[in-house]
Amino acid sequence: MSITNMPPFIPGLELSRRFYTELIRPLLEEAAPGIPHSAARLGSGSEVLGLDTAHSAHHERVPRLQLFLRSGDVSRHAGRIRHHLAEHLPKTFHGRPTHLTQAPVHRTVEVTHVSSWFTATLGFAPSSHITPLDWLATPTQFLAGVTAGAVFHDGLGVLAPLRAALRWYPRDLWLYVLACQWQRIAQEEALVDGCGEAGDELGSAVVAARLVRDLMRLCLLMDRHYPPGDQWLGSAFARTSAGPQLTPALTAVLAATDRHSREQHLTAAFEAVAGLHNQRELTDPLDPATTTCRRFAAALLDRVSDPAVRALPTVGAVDQFVDSAEVLGRVEAARAAATGVADHRRTSTA
Repeated sequence: MSITNMPPFIPGLELSRRFYTELIRPLLEEAAPGIPHSAARLGSGSEVLGLDTAHSAHHERVPRLQLFLRSGDVSRHAGRIRHHLAEHLPKTFHGRPTHLTQAPVHRTVEVTHVSSWFTATLGFAPSSHITPLDWLATPTQFLAGVTAGAVFHDGLGVLAPLRAALRWYPRDLWLYVLACQWQRIAQEEALVDGCGEAGDELGSAVVAARLVRDLMRLCLLMDRHYPPGDQWLGSAFARTSAGPQLTPALTAVLAATDRHSREQHLTAAFEAVAGLHNQRELTDPLDPATTTCRRFAAALLDRVSDPAVRALPTVGAVDQFVDSAEVLGRVEAARAAATGVADHRRTSTA
């Protein structure tokens, strides 16, 4: 289907809601009458975050959803439900294909159990106690994907409390993650000028771009929003309270062609973010004009009351010390990386 022949744009979550209401629920009732279930569109994808556009809809956009059953019902009925859907789903829905080679019915409609789906998506089941490692080993893009999206029906009565439990970090962990983000920025804040002094304008620009990304992620964390993947970071940042104020300065940092201009615009951005920190009263007020980023990290850690959190190394969540799509895109790899850091900390302090 060419772009010029594409149907009118329907936001992905609305398309999936209609897909469930108009097609999937009636077919489910035919395949397994009266079976308790929940239905939602969670997980990955720009539409889950509410960031899809008419342009993004051109790229293999099909209506998708998760159909959650009780554990025993998955083993008894999932095969029959999938077969019934494959046999009776129309080829298109509101002008969008429902069957693609890359996305057959079992991927378009994922029939699963709540605990197994969350474990596969996050690396742990939030129905039990969520440990600090669970929080910190899970890339924020996955936490964003399960707390955003939409629930269309919760007949099992479990999705709402699970999503509420994952909505945001416990306060001490939030302060810790914020402190580690400031610490990450502090480690490089002097390098923009340092590279420039050495005549390395390209290196200075690279460091400045890293700092821009870290400041954007910091603003999302301050607003209690899980930073998404980099492909959606700018769109998510634009929706933060700091977005309108900071976007001109951060754009100027990236456009600057010399270290002095970069430093000037970065200083303005640092001061603006420091002001936002003070507005939230997370610590005692710190002077935005003279306080280094490292002091913000120290002040936040001073507010952490949980001894177990205070004892954590100041590296933060896995996204804050790993920058590999291969790791951050796979929960088992991310969890292994975070576990390795935690084990090294225990061994080195034993």
